[in-house]
Amino acid sequence: MDLHETLIWIAKASYFLAAVLFILGIKRMASPVTARKGIVQAGIGMVIATLATFAITGMHNIELIVLGIAVGVLPTWLWGKKVAMTDMPQMVALFNGMGGGSAAAIGAGELLKFSNPSSGEHALVTVALAVLGALIGSVSMTGSIIAWAKLDGRMDKRFTFPGQQVFNFLVFAAAVAAGLALIFWRVEPWLIVAFFALSLLFGILMTLPIGGADMPVVISLYNAFTGLAVAFEGYVMNIEALIIAGTVVGAAGTFLTQLMAKAMNRPISGVLFSNFGGGGGGEAIAGAQKPIEASDAASLLYMAEKVIIVPGYGMAVAQAQHKIWELTQALIKAGKEVKFAIHPVAGRMPGHMNVLLAEAGVPYDLIADMDDINPEFKTCDVSIVIGANDVVNPAARTDKSSPIYGMPILNVVDSRQTIVIKRGKGTGFAGIENALFYADNTRLLYADGKEAANQLISELKAIEGGGGH
Repeated sequence: MDLHETLIWIAKASYFLAAVLFILGIKRMASPVTARKGIVQAGIGMVIATLATFAITGMHNIELIVLGIAVGVLPTWLWGKKVAMTDMPQMVALFNGMGGGSAAAIGAGELLKFSNPSSGEHALVTVALAVLGALIGSVSMTGSIIAWAKLDGRMDKRFTFPGQQVFNFLVFAAAVAAGLALIFWRVEPWLIVAFFALSLLFGILMTLPIGGADMPVVISLYNAFTGLAVAFEGYVMNIEALIIAGTVVGAAGTFLTQLMAKAMNRPISGVLFSNFGGGGGGEAIAGAQKPIEASDAASLLYMAEKVIIVPGYGMAVAQAQHKIWELTQALIKAGKEVKFAIHPVAGRMPGHMNVLLAEAGVPYDLIADMDDINPEFKTCDVSIVIGANDVVNPAARTDKSSPIYGMPILNVVDSRQTIVIKRGKGTGFAGIENALFYADNTRLLYADGKEAANQLISELKAIEGGGGH
């Protein structure tokens, strides 16, 4: 075995090791206890796969490749160190778009190579996979950028116009037609440009009408798209690491998308082909929101035996997770049973609340998923809702005209008493009023999440210091 064959064997063995680390890493991410180790494992696998690629002789432009890696790694490492948890969903959407764009760029490079007459004959399957990967990657890139803009507040939550679905279908059909022409007719530079322009445009058009409340499903869907695109381009370039990594990401993203869609009781076809998750609408709600002072809210908590805390995006904005954990510790010290209830799509991305609570040091055994905690609300003396809105809205069960009708919710409305911590009287991300906030047994503590937690802690200490009076 000569040196070249030895290097090829080492590279392929390294790809296999990287694939094992990818799969083990994703498996460990299934639990908050092992998630950090899983991320490190998968990262090590990616480093191994990257270094192994350099062992394959015949590579060109090594200096440009190293420069590209440096340009990609250094700024994002610095950004990742500084980004706030509230901005993490936007960061994930943007980086996912970059992955899709990278796959699309690989497809563009391969198609341009095929357009050169000196490149000789090329396999039909290879061109087809290059086109398919480029189409999916382009849609993922522009769609993820629109998702980032919506999550970051730079764009209205929805954008619709008459005949939008028909127009979107025509654009998609034109992109597919251009792709088929590349596969079965000829690979021409002008046709490549038209194909990519249509594919990128469709990604924008597909995401514009989707409501902001449904972005967790969209991000997960585009993550799956990016994985599939990378896998297809890996086949085109004959790089096993890309095939394996892309397939794993695509499969995991598809499964997560199904779970998210189920959590919101939405069909995935609705994400792709309809004005999914519109804001506004719903029946008018009678009554008024009833405010409460921190001292009275603390009295309710002092008299309670069982308390369930429901965190949402507002807690992340206020960066109140540490103070909420401090409040929880005070309640536990006072002999209360306390649990956290997490909706699958609370926040702006899957697992957002779990990460925040873990950052604050909340033990994992105090955190319960929706299906496990929902039966317990009937025996809950006081529920504290901090920054959550749409995921606790009973209109999802009772109002057929509501855009969130049918979405499973946390059954906070079944609690004996509910304290809602809100900065104001605004609506949630879906843009609709919350019937829970008008219920007879609900009181609203208007304050910043961190400030409200501080007030409750102080008032609890005052009650305890005064012997409960």
